[in-house]
Amino acid sequence: MEFLLDGQCPVTGARAGRWLTPHGVVETPRFMPVGTLANVKTLTPDQVAACGAQMILANTYHLHLQPGEELVAAAGGLHQFMQWRGPILTDSGGFQVFSLSDIREISDQGVAFRSPRDGQMVTLTPEKSIAIQNALGADVIMAFDECAPYPATYDQIATASDRTTRWLERCIHAHQRPQDQALFGIIQGGVYLDLRQRSARELVAFDLPGYAIGGVSVGEPPELIAKIVQATTPLLPQHKPRYLMGVGTHREMVQSVAAGIDMFDCVIPTRLARHGVAVVGGDRWNLKNNRFRRTLEPLDASCPCYTCQHFSIAYLAHLVRSQEALGATLLAIHNITELIRLTERMRQAILAGTFADAFGGWLHGMA
Repeated sequence: MEFLLDGQCPVTGARAGRWLTPHGVVETPRFMPVGTLANVKTLTPDQVAACGAQMILANTYHLHLQPGEELVAAAGGLHQFMQWRGPILTDSGGFQVFSLSDIREISDQGVAFRSPRDGQMVTLTPEKSIAIQNALGADVIMAFDECAPYPATYDQIATASDRTTRWLERCIHAHQRPQDQALFGIIQGGVYLDLRQRSARELVAFDLPGYAIGGVSVGEPPELIAKIVQATTPLLPQHKPRYLMGVGTHREMVQSVAAGIDMFDCVIPTRLARHGVAVVGGDRWNLKNNRFRRTLEPLDASCPCYTCQHFSIAYLAHLVRSQEALGATLLAIHNITELIRLTERMRQAILAGTFADAFGGWLHGMA
């Protein structure tokens, strides 16, 4: 895998690149839809591709519990199993496991937790997480990390961050497919910038194919996320992809791209769609509101997505009010397209040398 830098904003740290993977090229900056259980909720793979998606995510923890990595491997791997032709990234399962605060126990060895599906005890270690991801066969796999909650004390975060570094070393030793699966390390450190910087320096020393900033969007205010990204990203290698986990709002993505981030993922577009909410120009429109019932224009006349090219807001509002599954599908198509188009516009502005002017409102809090 190779990351090529195509351009950089002369004012900010924003950069445009191309990441060459075994299943295709990812042009950055790029938003990646989340397909936790080997599907982007309510959409077919062809619909996801039509939104402009080049890379999607799936989750180690969920796929281990159902249907199991052995079945996925027997089906030919995740790409064949879910019929997605492009690159795939699998999260390590760390975030999901650590969100089970009432039913899990953490040790240096790993995490033991009670499955919310059947109540059975499951142990997930760095070695097990990597073995599952090797079997799933994604292009990018994530190191197993300890994602501490917000708020947490300095000592709690320091312990989690140090454990994440030790676990990364075990992940590297356990990785059986380095030729066709890129292992990313996850920088932790909570809201403590010195811990973030220490974590970044420790992980960069392993010379990995790419790096992620994790442990954000876990409850902290947006201004702290911006500070974390701005303090951490400059320590990461220029010639490798940088991934900010779990972020998918317009402001946070623009500010993070300005700091040098390349890739994002978030469940926001599909989750909002299932609740009848459209994302339009960074705003959220709840189509259950009466003001949308008779609006015969599309959500966004400039949007090329299937939804905006064929249906009115009034029709979408009707589907939402009627609790029709088609409403969630059409809104998911638009919402994913909206976020991908934002990252595409940022890419074009970086290449044109106009990023700081074109997105200045988001950068300075004026949008």
